[in-house]
Amino acid sequence: MKWLNLLLILIFLNSCGTSEFKSVDDIIASGASVKQLATGYKFTEGPANDAEGNVYFSDIPNNHIHFWSVETGKVSLFMKNSGGANGLWINDEGKILACQGNNRKITMIDPKSKSGIVLASMYKGRAFNKPNDLWRDSKGGIYFSDPNYRKEPTVQDGEHVYYRSPMGKVTRVIDDFERPNGLIGTKDGKTLYVTDRNGGKTFSYSINPNGTLSNKTKIIDAGSDGMTLDEFGNIYITTKTVEVYSPQGVKLGDIKTPETPSNVCFGGKDGKTLFITARKSLYAIETNVKGMFTK
Repeated sequence: MKWLNLLLILIFLNSCGTSEFKSVDDIIASGASVKQLATGYKFTEGPANDAEGNVYFSDIPNNHIHFWSVETGKVSLFMKNSGGANGLWINDEGKILACQGNNRKITMIDPKSKSGIVLASMYKGRAFNKPNDLWRDSKGGIYFSDPNYRKEPTVQDGEHVYYRSPMGKVTRVIDDFERPNGLIGTKDGKTLYVTDRNGGKTFSYSINPNGTLSNKTKIIDAGSDGMTLDEFGNIYITTKTVEVYSPQGVKLGDIKTPETPSNVCFGGKDGKTLFITARKSLYAIETNVKGMFTK
C-alpha cells in the first residue's frame, strides 16, 4: 500500500510539471556539444518544427524562410519575400503560421503552394506594429506579441499581446508590458508564458476558456527574445545564452553558443534535438528530453 501511495504521489508531481532535473547537465545528452548546422545569414529567428522533425526558421533582414531537413541534415531556402517573417509555428495540418513583421500581419502559409492567407491584420481599425512571435493553442486560437521594432512611432497605442480566436476575433490580452516578445503555451492549454524583453522579466498566465488571461505571475527575473518548453515543462529562454529553468522558475543552467541566441525549438527524428537560431547561424545540440510539441 505504501508503494502504491508513493507511486500516486510521483504521478501527481509529474503531472504538475515538477522538473526531474537538477541542472542543465542532466538535460544535455552525454558528450553532446553545440554544433553549427548552417551560417551566412543576416539575422536568424523563429525556428519551428513540423510533425516529421523538420525545422523552419526565418532570416529577417533577407526576407527569407529556410528549411532544415530531418532526412538530409541540410538547410535549403524555403521562401523568398516572406513579408519580413519572424516567429513561426506549424499547425496540425502542416501549415506555417508566420508573424510577418514588415507586412504587419499574421499569415498562414501553405508549404506546397507557398500561398498565404491573412489571419489577422489589425486591431480596432489600426494596423499592428510589427508582429514578432506566436503560439497556436489546441483550439486553433493564436496568441501573438506585437512590439515595435521600427524606427517610427507605434501604430497601436503601445506594445501588446493579442489573441486571435478560432473564429477570427482579435482581442488584446496583455497591455502592461514595455516590450513583449517571445511567448509559448503549455500543451494542456492551461498556461501561457510571455516575456517582457525590455522589462527584464518573464511571466506565466492562466489561460481562461475564452482565451483571456489571468493570474499574472513573475516566474523568471529575466527578459528574453524567443522561448520554448520541453516535455517536462522546463523553460528555455534566450538572452546572452540559452537559459534553462524548471517549471517553478529555478535556473538549471546555461547553454552557451558561439553567437548570441535569438530563439529555440525542439525537432529532429526523435524530437530531442534543440535547435538554436543565433545571429548569422543555425545551431543544434542533442538532449535527453523531447520538446513539448514534438511527436
